[in-house]
Amino acid sequence: MNKIYRAISISKQAFHQRLNLHIHQQEELSQLLPIIRQIREDHPRMSARIMYRLIQPHTFGRDRFESFCFEYGFKLDVKRSYRRTTNSLGVTRFNNLLEGIELASTNQVWVSDITYYEIGGRFYYLTFIMDLYSRRILGHSASDNLFTECTTIPALKMAIKKRTGIDLKGVIVHSDGGGQYYCKEFLKVTNQAGIYNSMCEDVYGNAHAERINGTIKNSYLEYYKPQNFEQLNNMLIKAVKMYNEQKPHKALNGLSPVAFENLLCDLLTNNNVFNKRKKEAKKEKSQIMNNFV
Repeated sequence: MNKIYRAISISKQAFHQRLNLHIHQQEELSQLLPIIRQIREDHPRMSARIMYRLIQPHTFGRDRFESFCFEYGFKLDVKRSYRRTTNSLGVTRFNNLLEGIELASTNQVWVSDITYYEIGGRFYYLTFIMDLYSRRILGHSASDNLFTECTTIPALKMAIKKRTGIDLKGVIVHSDGGGQYYCKEFLKVTNQAGIYNSMCEDVYGNAHAERINGTIKNSYLEYYKPQNFEQLNNMLIKAVKMYNEQKPHKALNGLSPVAFENLLCDLLTNNNVFNKRKKEAKKEKSQIMNNFV
């Protein structure tokens, strides 16, 4: 390899610096698509240049960002298409494992999404992981960038920790096609826990996760009015706690997600106790019958 470095007149250190920069650029580009889509849905006439100022990408400049937006159909006065037949980023996609699935318990399907939150003309990013059966937010994170180690990984690790003592093998984590959900660091965490990765086919296939984005942002944070990132982080913790522990949920018969999970736990415990007593009674009856033989 040293001969190759000398032949192209570049040092080994400089070569790897350029390679790492390219890798980070491709990662950030792939992670931007869902955020740009959300911004354009909320602000249909916002230009790519203004979005650049708000997002402030870490690894590339304004012209590259604008070209990227135009390439993916976000140029104003042009009909936008959120699905492309080609993929220049080499994006990995997982099968949609939710098709035809019937929910029967918690820790069967977790849904996740990333959304943005604006403070003083600057965008920050919120990540949520929610149990689809109980609607409980198991993991969340706030970040000032879109890199995986600051978004999906801390949220996923929080969710796994929340379910300590529970075998998570076979749990499905369902998301959109954002790069944070297929990068090798995120997959390393899911593989270690035995969690399956699932992705929706289009922008409408992750409705529950997108709904929780709106609930936390519009029903809590907009009223808490955080003024900086530190306040946003603290108020996000409060919002998730209020949602999980106190907000009645129509789909849960008016219970909060935590109350619903506690009820499930009580029913399961009582059922186990009943079955245990039933087995003990059957055993006692069998012993009595044997004594008469």
